[in-house]
Amino acid sequence: MQNSFYREIINDHNLRPMHKKEIEGANAEKRGVNPSCGDDITLKLRVKDGVIEDGGFTGDGCAISQASADIMLDMIIGKTEQEAERLSEIFRRMITGKVSDAEIGELEEAGALIDVSHMPARVKCAVLGWHTLDAIVQGENTEA
Repeated sequence: MQNSFYREIINDHNLRPMHKKEIEGANAEKRGVNPSCGDDITLKLRVKDGVIEDGGFTGDGCAISQASADIMLDMIIGKTEQEAERLSEIFRRMITGKVSDAEIGELEEAGALIDVSHMPARVKCAVLGWHTLDAIVQGENTEA
């Protein structure tokens, strides 16, 4: 039953993403590419005084990369860059199987992607948006 619920969350975010859109006034932007799967997204954020006021992504990719990016944006909009960076770190540890149950709870719907940790070929898909977020927050000049 729980696996069905998780698949439903991923499918919903893939088929009806709320954040797959251009962002007016975006002042932070990075492109993330996963050549092994063909995922290619551009993440745009509007950040003011260290708070992520709005965000969106454009591009194409598999269901996991698209759902993960959409779920991530749900979680980080309204948070500080430091809070977003912490969530990203927890998410990446979840995907590698090194996270506590309490931390999974902090990830809310992103916890639906926990089974990706058992699919090595899909790990890069799930973390693409998160790595791109990290590149923005850390001020990296290269693609994620």
